[in-house]
Amino acid sequence: MRGALALSLLMFSLSLAGCLEGPSVSSNGMGDTTEDELALPAWTIGDQWLYTFVTPQFGEDSARLVVAEIDNESGLYRLGISSEREAQRHAVINHNPFLGRITIDGLSVYEQGDAQPVFKFPWQEGDAWQFTLFGQSWSASTASIYNGVADVTADSSDGHRLSYAFSGRNGFLDSLVWTDGEGVEQLRMELTQTKSNYEGEVYFYQARDLLDSVYAENENDIYDTFLDSGHPDGEDWDVLVWYIDVNIAGGGSGTLSMKDHQGASPLTRAWGSGASEKGAIGTIPSLSGDYSLTVTLRGQSSLLHFKVAGGIVSQWTL
Repeated sequence: MRGALALSLLMFSLSLAGCLEGPSVSSNGMGDTTEDELALPAWTIGDQWLYTFVTPQFGEDSARLVVAEIDNESGLYRLGISSEREAQRHAVINHNPFLGRITIDGLSVYEQGDAQPVFKFPWQEGDAWQFTLFGQSWSASTASIYNGVADVTADSSDGHRLSYAFSGRNGFLDSLVWTDGEGVEQLRMELTQTKSNYEGEVYFYQARDLLDSVYAENENDIYDTFLDSGHPDGEDWDVLVWYIDVNIAGGGSGTLSMKDHQGASPLTRAWGSGASEKGAIGTIPSLSGDYSLTVTLRGQSSLLHFKVAGGIVSQWTL
């Protein structure tokens, strides 16, 4: 009797210890995963995730994504970035969709003003859903869950592929790879550190493309225009963010001149033979109205990619 009683007490104590550690949903193929790791996480101001970003335009860089603001009335988080230059890059390249407004009820991100359900909580293997991101319409599914990480694969009708993992233990993306229809990686994100209680400056540029053009070698001057009419909700842009990617052929040359409707030239560039300027970014004041461009490109393989986006700047001090 005493042996049986001791055995019963031992079994009871072991089961109680398991309860104190939190319910587990571990099953074949899921590893050590808990119910909390499958559920929607709750963020607090100052939560931060350090990522390594790799893009064709800028190579490898790193920056912290930070929860800068929580608006319970509108049901939104505001996610900023610790580097203002990275915020400007997002404004014209849109290489980081996880900035700005994110819904509290599902961590949905915004594209063209609409919330997109990139994540599907609570995570469950085999779930399938659709969303729009990077200008592509995606069909996604949860491929697997293991040790608190949900792996998702998504394909677009244009042949693009998204592979990303959400870490329930870290409360956000663990990794993401976007490959275009030609097999070229357009974005790779890798989580390297998770912390809380961020202190410092945080930035976000709410942006919209105003011009995105590629100019090739031409014997004559090239003329172009675009309109700065402010944000669609009626608010003026704080700045215009520009992006330049140029390669000048040997023996060639190139110039760029942008003028506002008052005749001022807030941006001018000149390049000589064999010059290259890859991924240059800067800002100029926004002046509502027409802007005109004059481009010269000499040399058979000379090429210029020029983009302009309007930006409304948000900045927080945490």
